[in-house]
Amino acid sequence: MIPDPSFLYLSSKHKKSLTTLQYGLVSQAGFTVVTGEIGSGKTTLVRSLLDQLRADCEVGLITNTHSAFGDLLTWVLAAFKIESTASNKAERYQAFVDFITEKSENKKRVVLIADEAQNMDIQTLEELHLLSNINVDQSIMLQLVLVGQPELVEKLNRPELVQFSQRISIEYHLLPLSYKETEQYIHYRLKVAGSEDIIFHPSACAALHYYSGGIPRLINNLGDLALVFAFAADKKKINWKIIVDVISERTIGGIKRFEGKVCLTPNIMERAAEAKKLCRALIEETGGRYTKGFIKGNGPFYPTLLTTHD
Repeated sequence: MIPDPSFLYLSSKHKKSLTTLQYGLVSQAGFTVVTGEIGSGKTTLVRSLLDQLRADCEVGLITNTHSAFGDLLTWVLAAFKIESTASNKAERYQAFVDFITEKSENKKRVVLIADEAQNMDIQTLEELHLLSNINVDQSIMLQLVLVGQPELVEKLNRPELVQFSQRISIEYHLLPLSYKETEQYIHYRLKVAGSEDIIFHPSACAALHYYSGGIPRLINNLGDLALVFAFAADKKKINWKIIVDVISERTIGGIKRFEGKVCLTPNIMERAAEAKKLCRALIEETGGRYTKGFIKGNGPFYPTLLTTHD
């Protein structure tokens, strides 16, 4: 699913993260680091930031930070669309210095953003740190923004990168959405897509939050499937039961990502335990609106979690 800034929902956490990125650029911080779990919205935030940057910024974005990354300077030159016939690293470095110097003379700041930076090895991160030596005295001609998963922080705390970590001015970790933010996020995305109706019942939003852990990408995936399931069942509203049906069908590439919250072939006790957890989440996250109708005895079990028709 390609990140789309037009669907960017700014929860309090995302607003703080975006403000942190903006502040880092305005304050001319040498290094800014933003981390978050897979699917938490980091890349969407970065693309939103790119859309908002002022005309006095020259921005380069590196996204292919995989294990076979190769020479950093080659990617840096490509990110800024710098044409060079350099045949070695020294010449590529000089081409970048010339580019930085020219932009600085024209009162333009240069910002290099590395997305999925946790994939960079120690040597590449050290090379990135050395690039910042272009900044002399009090003049910050090059600003670096690293965006990545939590493992990035672990790498930056390695003894080999102590000088790098000491230069980090701004750091922010993007947390998952709360239940209320999940509910607002779902309604916001539907509104942007053109829907004026409240399609997802609060119980469905609570179930989505429970199974997604508040991760926007998983909310998107499960929510899209819930719409398909509702359409197939000729239902105009989506409740928690449809979300459970969606989860039950996620046997490939998805269901195992939910940290054991659902068993593919559960026995009756496992189903009962899972149902209790979901019921508890529905009660807690919707303010106790769905306490009526719970099955008594040894506890409810899937799929008859609740008898309410909400």
